[in-house]
Amino acid sequence: MAGVDAKLAVDRFVLDEEPHIRVVDHGVCASCESKPCVPVCPAGLYEWSESEGRMILSHEGCLECGACLLVCPHRNLDWSYPRGGFGVRYSYG
Repeated sequence: MAGVDAKLAVDRFVLDEEPHIRVVDHGVCASCESKPCVPVCPAGLYEWSESEGRMILSHEGCLECGACLLVCPHRNLDWSYPRGGFGVRYSYG
């Protein structure tokens, strides 16, 4: 896995203050038992907070793969590509 991490480390991210991913309803996440977005995100952007009772999502560092959209059984994400000029810039592949 270190090989993948090393390659991702050279990618460049142009951060946008306007998030391109949003949780639509945190109550839906609270009732979701499996929370598949947490383990499937290769960038580790999803974290369930027991203390806050909601999904914490950091759009910075998004690899724009769309895996979270595919696995969310409730379609509870508002996801689009970042605005022009923002997002990930791959150096490999």
